[in-house]
Order: sequence, then structure tokens, then C-alpha cells
Amino acid sequence: SPVSPIHVYTAREVYGTVGSRVTLSCSFWSSEWISEDISITWHFQAEGTRDSISIFHYAKGQPYIDDVGSFKERMEWAGNPRRRDGSIVIHGLEPSDNGTFTCDVKNPP
Repeated sequence: SPVSPIHVYTAREVYGTVGSRVTLSCSFWSSEWISEDISITWHFQAEGTRDSISIFHYAKGQPYIDDVGSFKERMEWAGNPRRRDGSIVIHGLEPSDNGTFTCDVKNPP
């Protein structure tokens, strides 16, 4: 079957202060309808490292906060895939949260 791209949009840079909260927005667009099997995964790569870890996953209509890393107690799902939104919120920002966050969206047929 043919494959169609999903266009994912995030802010290039997001700033927050230690102790505050920040919303990491992730919106997406697809020419195909949004299936029940849509999945959204957020990864984090700490500044100065090459390794990326998965910190959040949305699948089968449920959000799952990965049980590793310092984000597991500080993360909140703020998205709505039907509205093409895969955003998350991180509470209690820490200096070690500085790095690259990546939103990956898959919409299988």
C-alpha cells in the first residue's frame, strides 16, 4: 500500500525557568484520516550526549509515561490526536532537562 507523509510541527526552541512548567507542543498534519492505531512518542537527548531515551508514548488511545529517567513523575499528557495534537507538559523544570526533545507521530493504515 502507498505511504503518505505526516508533517510534524514543534517549536524550534522552548524556554522555561527552574521549578516552572513548560508545554512541549507537537502538532501534526496528514492527508489521511487519523486511525485508532495512531502512536506518538517523545524522546529526550540531554545536552552534550549522543543517546536519546524514550520518555513518553501514546498508543491505542492511552498515554504512557516511560518508567525511566527523571521525567516520569513530572510529565503530563496535554494532547488530543483527534485534534492533531501530541503535546506534553513537563512540571518542575530542572537544569538537567536542557536538551533536545523529539516528537514522533505514526498513523498506520
